[in-house]
This record gives sequence, C-alpha cells and structure tokens, in this order.
Amino acid sequence: MDMRLELVAVPVADVDRAKEFYVRAGFNADHDHTVSDTVRFVQLTPPGSACSIAIGLGLTGMEPGSLDNLQMVVADADAARADLVARGIDVSEVDDQPWGRFVFFSDPDGNRWALQQLPDWSAGAQTG
Repeated sequence: MDMRLELVAVPVADVDRAKEFYVRAGFNADHDHTVSDTVRFVQLTPPGSACSIAIGLGLTGMEPGSLDNLQMVVADADAARADLVARGIDVSEVDDQPWGRFVFFSDPDGNRWALQQLPDWSAGAQTG
C-alpha cells in the first residue's frame, strides 16, 4: 500500500503575510478559500514538489512558528541559496556536512526550513 505525504500544516499568525512570503520564496499559490470567519485554507506548493503546505485560520492547534526543520531536497544548494537571496529571502550561507549541503531560512513566524543538497554518494542509493 502506497502512502504519500501530500500536505503539511504550517502554523502562522498572519495568513496574508505568510502567503506573501511563501509566494516570494517561489512557492505556487494553489488555493485560497475562506470557509467562514474562523476557517481559511491556503495551499502552497514548493516548485517541483509533490507535497504542499497549508496555512490559514482554524487549521491546526500548533503555535505559530513552532515547526522546526521542515526539509526539502534541492539539486544545487548554491543555486537554491542564490535564488532565494534574489527573491529577498534571508537565508544562511551554505553549510557543508558529510551528509549533505544545507541552506536554512525561516518564515516570518519563525517556522524553520532546511534545503538539502544530497551528497554525491546518495545519487545511486536505492530504497526497498
């Protein structure tokens, strides 16, 4: 049986501010629907990802900014960093580790993201 992670709720305090940030960071704004005064659902998808994030009102009981180390894989950490900097996103320098090259950034609420360029040795790894 397949199980695919398709949506992760990201807790934010100001939905419009967060939506603007993620769109500026290159995420696609897929959906923005206000159900009621207490429920708003905004879905955004990182470029090339099969998994989206959801921000909004009434979606989660988590405190804004409480997610730590949401991680996405990129082909080139230097290029990803340069793209985010060009978009006005405050990002770390590239952090080289034996298990990959990382770039870190946070959204306006403090939810922390990591972009990982996998190490060369992982290119031939198989799952199963």
